Amino acid sequence: MQREIKLGISGADVAKVLGSPNIVITDDERREVWIYDKFSTDTTVSEKSGFGSLIILGSSGRAGSSSTTQRTLTVIIKFDKEKKVRDFAYHTSRF
Repeated sequence: MQREIKLGISGADVAKVLGSPNIVITDDERREVWIYDKFSTDTTVSEKSGFGSLIILGSSGRAGSSSTTQRTLTVIIKFDKEKKVRDFAYHTSRF
């Protein structure tokens, strides 16, 4: 994302990279702010076998242990009055 989103690019260029925003609001000066919220879930399953442990990504009906990690990415893009990117920020979290 950092390589694709740069100050001064148009909203159309942002939409080509990130798609449609989840939320569009305007600030006190009626400039648009686009907010993207992306979520993903990773599941890791570890199975016991006679040869050691086998780690499989995805889901499985077999015995063993599993762990699930969720990741979020929030991107906030602020536009100027000419509809060009004037600022952007992002935040990631994993839990």
